[in-house]
Amino acid sequence: MKSLTLLLLLPFTLATPLQERADPPQTVHLTFHGGPASYSLSFPADGVIRQTNNNIAVNIIDAPDYNALTSCTFYTSGEKALVGGVDPTTGAGQIIIGPPQPVTAVRCEGFCVPTYSDCYRNGQYVGACCNGFCAANKCRPWISPF
Repeated sequence: MKSLTLLLLLPFTLATPLQERADPPQTVHLTFHGGPASYSLSFPADGVIRQTNNNIAVNIIDAPDYNALTSCTFYTSGEKALVGGVDPTTGAGQIIIGPPQPVTAVRCEGFCVPTYSDCYRNGQYVGACCNGFCAANKCRPWISPF
C-alpha cells in the first residue's frame, strides 16, 4: 500500500518547480510638473511607498514608460481628481491632477507591456500597454512616429 501511494505521488513531486522565477519589477520614470518647476523620480514598481520630499504644487505628471494612472497610487494631503492624458508633442502618457497640490508619496506595482511588444500572444491577453494602445496584438504609441 505504501508503494502504491508513493507511485501515485511521484508525478506530482516531479512536476513541482524547484524554484520560482520572477522577473524583476519594471522601473517607473515619473516627472512631476508644477508651473515652471519640475522634479523626477525613478524607482522599481514593487509596491513600496516612496516619499517625494517635494512641496511643488503638481498639476501634471509625465509617465513616458509606465501605465501610472492605473498602476500607481499618488498620495496628497487633499482631495484630488486624476485624469489621463497624452503630451501632444511627445506622445508620452500624462496624469493631470486637479486641483494642483503637492504629491507627498507614490506607490506603483504591477507591469505593463512596452511599445511594439505583444499585448496579445496566441490569443491570450498579456497585459496593459505602458504608453499607448493595443491594436493588431501589439502595443502602439499614442502618436505615430511616421
